[in-house]
Amino acid sequence: MSKKIGQALHLAKSGNLIVKGEFFVKSTLTVYDDTGKNIGYVIETFGPINSPYVSVKLTTEKTRKLLGKDLYVKER
Repeated sequence: MSKKIGQALHLAKSGNLIVKGEFFVKSTLTVYDDTGKNIGYVIETFGPINSPYVSVKLTTEKTRKLLGKDLYVKER
């Protein structure tokens, strides 16, 4: 079962993908695209609790295709 963490906004200068989150996400959780493909892992969640941002370290080369897409984590 997957849970939507938010929508990919842009790439930071660090190369990490910034996601407009829907909730605080624990670091090191694996992040997936809408097809279920592993695209990276959570580095940190920051900003206000009710409207956080999530920094994702990417493990894929197809970063431009992720912009504007919903991203997910697997629920345990």
